[in-house]
Amino acid sequence: MPFDPQAYRPERRILSLGEPFYDPVRAADFPQTRLRFRNDRAAAEAGLSGLDDAEWVTHLGRFAPLPDNLDEPLALRYHGHQFRSYNPDLGDGRGFTFAQLRDREGRLLDLGTKGSGQTPWSRFGDGRLTLKGGVREVLASEMLEALGVPTSRSLSLIETGEALERNDEPSPTRSAVLVRLSHGHIRIGTFQRLAYHRDEEAMRRLVRYVLAELYGEDGDDPVRLLELVVARTAVLAARYMAAGFVHGVLNSDNINVTGESFDYGPWRFAPTWDPAFTAAYFDHAGLYAFGRQPEAILWDVMQLASSLRLIADSDPMVAALDRFGEVYQPAVAEALLWRMGRAPRGDASDGTLVQAVERALRASGVGLDRFFFDVFAQELPASYGAEWDAARATLAGYAARTSRDHAYWRGEPCAMLIDEVEAIWAPIAERDDWGAFRAKLASIRQMAAALG
Repeated sequence: MPFDPQAYRPERRILSLGEPFYDPVRAADFPQTRLRFRNDRAAAEAGLSGLDDAEWVTHLGRFAPLPDNLDEPLALRYHGHQFRSYNPDLGDGRGFTFAQLRDREGRLLDLGTKGSGQTPWSRFGDGRLTLKGGVREVLASEMLEALGVPTSRSLSLIETGEALERNDEPSPTRSAVLVRLSHGHIRIGTFQRLAYHRDEEAMRRLVRYVLAELYGEDGDDPVRLLELVVARTAVLAARYMAAGFVHGVLNSDNINVTGESFDYGPWRFAPTWDPAFTAAYFDHAGLYAFGRQPEAILWDVMQLASSLRLIADSDPMVAALDRFGEVYQPAVAEALLWRMGRAPRGDASDGTLVQAVERALRASGVGLDRFFFDVFAQELPASYGAEWDAARATLAGYAARTSRDHAYWRGEPCAMLIDEVEAIWAPIAERDDWGAFRAKLASIRQMAAALG
C-alpha cells in the first residue's frame, strides 16, 4: 500500500469555493517522464513517501488523481499588479492545483504544478517549464527553507522530453514539470479579481475559506484576515533580507496570503549587502531591488486592503496596515540574529545591532555568506576591520544560542550565487550530469542542520 493510512490525509476543501475561483483543466500529455528529483522528506509529511518511482511519475508526472482527492486539476483565476500595472488577464497559465492534503500538524497543503500544460489563462504561452527553470526552483526553495524563509517546497521535478523555444535561454531547451507543496495557493491577486468584478458574495466566501483553511480561525471578518496577512508578510520580508534573497518579481499575483514565498523565476542571492541589487534583468527601475522588498511587499498588501474595501470599512484596515513596520522591525532583528547564532534580547539593543551590522556590511563589502559563516556563535574574526567596531561591541553582549560543533563549520560557507547556479546547470545541459546538483542539495541540508 503506497499511501500510508496514518500520514496520507486527502482533502477537497478548495471545491467549497466553487466555480468563480477556478477552471477544471487537463495536464499535458508529455512525450516522456524522467524523474529528476523527488523530495522524500516533504513527501513523508504528506503521506506520499511510500510511492515507488513508477507510482510517483504516474501521479506527479502524468497526474493520475490521488486516492479520494480532486477528480481533476484546477487552474485558479486571479488578477494582479505586475510592476505596479494592473492586469485583469491573469490566472494559472502553466500550472494548476492537483491535490490537497493535511500535513502532520493538520495544516492544509496544496500540490501545485508549474509547466503542466496550457490552461484558459495561458495567454498564447505554451504552458511549459524549462528544465533549467525547474532546477533553479528546486535550488531556490531548498536554500530558502534552510535559511529559515517561509517557502513553498519543491516536491518533484520530472523531465518531459519536449524542446522549448525561449528568449532568455539558448534554444531549443529541455522541458520539465515541477510539483510544489504549499500551504494554499491563494494570492492577493485572487482577492483583486473579486474586487474588480464587485462580487461581494464570493469575496466573503473567500475570506471565510482563507481564515478557516489557511489560518485555522472561524469567522468572516476581513479586517482580521488583513491583520493576519500583514503579520505573515512582514515576517516574510524580514526573512528575505536576512537570507540576502531577491525574489525578482514581487507582483501582487506572486504574494501568497499565507506569507509563504513561492514561484521562483529570476531570483538571486545578493553577494553583498547592496540595497540596489536586483534579480530580474527587466527590472530597470529597481522596483524589486534587495533593499526595496519590504516596501514592495507592503505595497502589495495594500492592494489586498483596497480589495477588501468591497466588504469592509477603510479605517480599521488602515490601522492593520500600520502594523507592518511594527512586526517587520523585530522580525528582521530576530532573523539576522538567528543567522548569527544568537538569541534576540527583545529590546532596543536588537535594533541597534541590526543597524550596526548593516552599516558595516555596506562599508566593508564583506560577502553575506562569508559574514554569517564567520560570526555564527563566535566573536567576529580579528581580520574584520575598524568599520566593524560598533557591531563587534554590540554583538559582545549577545549569548550564542548554539555551538559550532557541527562538521559544517569546519568547511566553507554554503552559498547560492548566480555563478554557482550556472555551474550546477552546465554539466546537466552538456552531458546530463546531475552530480553537482545532488552535491549542492546535500550541502544545503548540511547547512540547515548546522543552523538548527
